Amino acid sequence: MRIGVLAVQGNVREHAAMLRGLGVEVVEVRKPDQLDGLDGLVVPGGESTTFMRLMRLYGLDEALRTFAAPVFGTCAGMIVLDRRHLGLMDLEVDRNAYGRQVASFEADLRLRDDDKPLHGVFIRAPRVRDYGFDVEVLAENDGEPVLLRQGRFLVASFHPELTEDTRVHELFLDRVREESGVRA
Repeated sequence: MRIGVLAVQGNVREHAAMLRGLGVEVVEVRKPDQLDGLDGLVVPGGESTTFMRLMRLYGLDEALRTFAAPVFGTCAGMIVLDRRHLGLMDLEVDRNAYGRQVASFEADLRLRDDDKPLHGVFIRAPRVRDYGFDVEVLAENDGEPVLLRQGRFLVASFHPELTEDTRVHELFLDRVREESGVRA
């Protein structure tokens, strides 16, 4: 399995390490042609305005719009996939909605269909303002959705790559396996 991590800015190293630990070949993606042959893509946390600027500069915005494999976005990655940015998911997200850096926090979340708490690290985290009827909420924090899925897209407003818990990445890889079987 070959998974790309968008490597223009953000938590590239942390996602790559977690994916490698799960036995995945990781490709750092900086140019559109590096998406060719990938089974999935991670859009990491970072700064969404910088992401969009660099993605437009390198043509990655249009390349992502035509990329057909599963995509997993965390924090800023969630923002760039929403209606107001790349428009790939039917959700609207507010940037830094939980507050500035000093308001960052950690919380135990309940992952749907799993009784073991999932530790979430929220750093200048986005908040979901609205989402479409076909978007599934997989985890909440104080009643607010923080992990969502729509078809081949998975997004988190927190940073699962900053913990030892691999379940969110495994959930993404399960979708990659499902989609690969369908495309094969």
